[in-house]
Amino acid sequence: MALTLYVDTARWRAHQKQITDQFPGLIPVCKGNGYGFGHERLCEEATRMGADILAVGTTYEAASIKDHFGGDLLVLTPFRRGEDPVPLPDRVIRSVASVDGVRGLVGARVVIECMSSMRRHGISEQDLGLLQSAIEDVRLEGFALHLPLDRPDGSDAVEEVIGWMDRLRAAGLPLHTMFVSHLRAEELARLQQQFPQTRFRARIGTRLWLGDHEATQYRGSVLDVTRVAKGDRFGYRQQKAASDGWLVVVAGGTSHGVGLEAPKALHGMMPRAKGVARAGLATVNRNLSPFVWAGKQRWFAEPPHMQVSILFVPSDSTEPKVGDELVAHLRHTTTQFDRVLDS
Repeated sequence: MALTLYVDTARWRAHQKQITDQFPGLIPVCKGNGYGFGHERLCEEATRMGADILAVGTTYEAASIKDHFGGDLLVLTPFRRGEDPVPLPDRVIRSVASVDGVRGLVGARVVIECMSSMRRHGISEQDLGLLQSAIEDVRLEGFALHLPLDRPDGSDAVEEVIGWMDRLRAAGLPLHTMFVSHLRAEELARLQQQFPQTRFRARIGTRLWLGDHEATQYRGSVLDVTRVAKGDRFGYRQQKAASDGWLVVVAGGTSHGVGLEAPKALHGMMPRAKGVARAGLATVNRNLSPFVWAGKQRWFAEPPHMQVSILFVPSDSTEPKVGDELVAHLRHTTTQFDRVLDS
């Protein structure tokens, strides 16, 4: 009995091909928990699609992945002086976001990140004059721009990239390769047409691995079902059942990521109102679980345990049976499955 990730492999790979066809020279991203699939699986998929570079989040990820992927590894977290040394092969490329960082990587392969409207990290325009001498001591693989997902001000992603291309060219810096994130295929094509001498390489993770929501599904197995009457006490905290129904123990708890939720950016009155309503229900111990039974998302009977969750299914629903599987709406990047089944 397990929390299982089901993968429609043919459909999943068809989506991968669609994305790689739209983005020539695409660099797959494999970071965190491997977008819910695990590092080894994504290394296999990147190798199968013929990727020459795989982007990872940290040097620690590069160290664990290097034995599963034979091409170059691009570390996305910028190098900082004083960071913990991690033994890595020469095929690892380091991102760097400061002139000091470039000078601290003598002899290394580097990608220099430029400060985008994300304002997260990167070389500033004022630093460009100092780069000319600094890059003489490294093997420069190119420059990079990590762009925002949303642009509520109506600004143009392509124009932002062009602005940086113009600055780099004016500073006499080489423009043979630009690594970019969060551009649409048509935007990338516009850039490639305008700058035919530069190779644009899109770093893509979420859209590549998780872009087809119908290709994957989490399901938790029902481990136990117990009938309860209104007022019966149950669980660690001995709460009372609000009505007649069943306590359903299902595979999937906090160790799997169930009940753990990242903050969301809310836009518009309706999503905000729903957020307020959820917060209000939580104050009276009413929390909606990610598990679905008989067409409805069911409530947690109490907070999820480490490896299982206890749900409350009211008596007006069909009784679940041990061995049934409940679809679970879980976030791939925060979920750890017990097993994966390909179809």
